[in-house]
Amino acid sequence: MLLAIDVGNTKIKTAVFERDRLLEKFTFDKENVVENFLKILQKFPKVKDVITSSVAKLDDSVIELINSNCTLLQVNHEFLFPFNNKYATPKTLGVDRMVLMSGAALLYKNKNVLVIDAGTCVTYDFLSADKKYFGGAISPGLNVRYKALNTFTEKLPLLENKLPKEFIGNSTNESICSGVVNGLLFELEGFISQYSHKFQDLTVILTGGDAEFLAKSVKSTIFAHSNFLLESLNALYQYHKTKKC
Repeated sequence: MLLAIDVGNTKIKTAVFERDRLLEKFTFDKENVVENFLKILQKFPKVKDVITSSVAKLDDSVIELINSNCTLLQVNHEFLFPFNNKYATPKTLGVDRMVLMSGAALLYKNKNVLVIDAGTCVTYDFLSADKKYFGGAISPGLNVRYKALNTFTEKLPLLENKLPKEFIGNSTNESICSGVVNGLLFELEGFISQYSHKFQDLTVILTGGDAEFLAKSVKSTIFAHSNFLLESLNALYQYHKTKKC
């Protein structure tokens, strides 16, 4: 069994896999991390291999715990990836984005794929059908947009994320909600449209913490896949295992 770990900016997401089958997924905050991992390993004692992708640093105590129980594989820039990286500054490319592109290459073979990861940031990454990665875009996520309005103004409140009731906001709160949510939806549609015009037979994958929330309102044809990074980690592990052999 394999434990895949995605360490994000705000949450840690993990999933237990038996080959290509996702058995169970866990999401938790960065408090009591060791305790949470112990519970997972106790529930799935057959887990012997772990693969991690980290935007933020995984605590040393967690790494020590994993190393004492399993074989740990940490994805970094020196890793063997199943695509041709054409990024101008490859060392600055986030490992999470490289994992997503690996998933696109391994799970959507011979297809033009745009992966949109809607989390703290929204990343747009494109992989061509011949497995070439050129880059994409990065913009603020929903919560960052709400926080920016509150932080950089005198009177605008900090709101929780929700779908706007109407397109035209008839109060300050509704106006903020419409601006933040519809602004990101217009951005998504714009990027998808631009890529679709340039690349035929485009497959669009929407993933990340806000994927399910946004998918309800996206008009373009997409695959909402909230577990795509974890499944990409599993696919990358299998790829690494094959290449190592």
